[in-house]
Amino acid sequence: MKVEQIYTGCLAEAAYYIESDGEAVIIDPLREVEPYIERAEADNAKIKYVLETHFHADFVSGHLDLAKRTGATIVFGPTAQPNYEAHIAADGEELKVGKLTIKVLHTPGHTMESSTFLLKDENGKDYAIFTGDTLFLGDVGRPDLAIKTNLTREDLALHLFDSLRNKIMPLADDVIVYPGHGAGSACGKKMAAETVGTLGAQKQLNYALRADMGREEFVKEVTTGLVDPPQYFPKNAVMNKMGYDSIDTVREKGLRALSVRAFKAAWEGEGALVLDTRLQDHFAQSFIPGSVFIGIDDSFAPWVGALVSDLTVPILFVCEPGRELEVVDRLARVGYDNPIGYLEGGFDAWVAAGEETDSIREITAQEFEKIYNDQQTNILDVRRQSEHDAQHIVGAQNFPLDFINRNMSEVDRHNEYYLHCVGGYRSMIAASILRSRGFENLINIRSGFRALQEETKLPMTEYVEQLTEL
Repeated sequence: MKVEQIYTGCLAEAAYYIESDGEAVIIDPLREVEPYIERAEADNAKIKYVLETHFHADFVSGHLDLAKRTGATIVFGPTAQPNYEAHIAADGEELKVGKLTIKVLHTPGHTMESSTFLLKDENGKDYAIFTGDTLFLGDVGRPDLAIKTNLTREDLALHLFDSLRNKIMPLADDVIVYPGHGAGSACGKKMAAETVGTLGAQKQLNYALRADMGREEFVKEVTTGLVDPPQYFPKNAVMNKMGYDSIDTVREKGLRALSVRAFKAAWEGEGALVLDTRLQDHFAQSFIPGSVFIGIDDSFAPWVGALVSDLTVPILFVCEPGRELEVVDRLARVGYDNPIGYLEGGFDAWVAAGEETDSIREITAQEFEKIYNDQQTNILDVRRQSEHDAQHIVGAQNFPLDFINRNMSEVDRHNEYYLHCVGGYRSMIAASILRSRGFENLINIRSGFRALQEETKLPMTEYVEQLTEL
């Protein structure tokens, strides 16, 4: 028996590979399916099932392409109604994989079709549960991300309470818990950094599994502190339910190398969005006027999803040569299936062609400290409200990047603004968006709040009691 977690940090998402006696199962695969196929081929195994714990909201699953390329059967739990061929398993149904057994446990609450897969070993002993977004380490799934339903989030929370207590908590303490996400995912509020644990530990440490917790208290706990999910979540959930284009089709469109002339023509003719995915420092020094920075080396896909409201918008991109496929695949992970090409030769080609460039000024924490002490400053803290409320520079205006499109009217284009986040990545994204909307007087604080805390004596205000993590 082999059980492997395949974890993707930028989405804080865990897929799983299970193999026994030449047969394999993939649980909750990402959009690009080659790694799963190659893993099974390395074991000389055939992928028999693709198990989906629910209709995911935070990424587009690879189940359709994986099933098409391997002949595997897609499996959902009870009540799922996908718009394509799949096996809808009954509650308690058992699937055979080599010498192993996988039992389907219907665990509604995060969504109504949510299911947990209980793996039994060769001797029939309960070995592990693959909980999707029903149970995380330290938390449980949000009850407000289901595809449009007549149920309220309080109704779903009650379903989740029953699922946990009737299906999961009765299992033995030594059962391994393999969740669908770890810390950093917006599918829960306060997940642990670890991505593998035991059910016994969760019964002791997870607030939602307290034996003495009543239904009303549970509902209050899991619904308090929820903020609006990223705008792409419901759109991805619909794609996972209704179907989508093959990743091969998306790649064929997106991996078109465009000369500077063709790039400019496509930009104008298609009304495209231009994404610059290079390193933050490189973008700050010089970039194509009107382009938006979202660097590939950080949480690229979630920030595209949070900030680009139209999943169908044509996207042109600038990247470091050799990373074109990575950009297209990571866009597709969150449902952006309309990249239409990239700048051949990268940004250097733009410069070599003599085209106009722009830049954004950056300063160090020490430089900002001197400016702050010498004159009145307008500071935009683009961190989440919870981060700002925990601790911030006195006088800073909270301007969360998550909601920049909604809150644009809060900033005056005639003022000069100093922007910061934790490390400089989010604030550079914000600066690029503001610049593309006509804001000229922007200075990014390099290394962000971390450096401002450690390297300066700036006055800080704390409201730790208000801290609420997404």
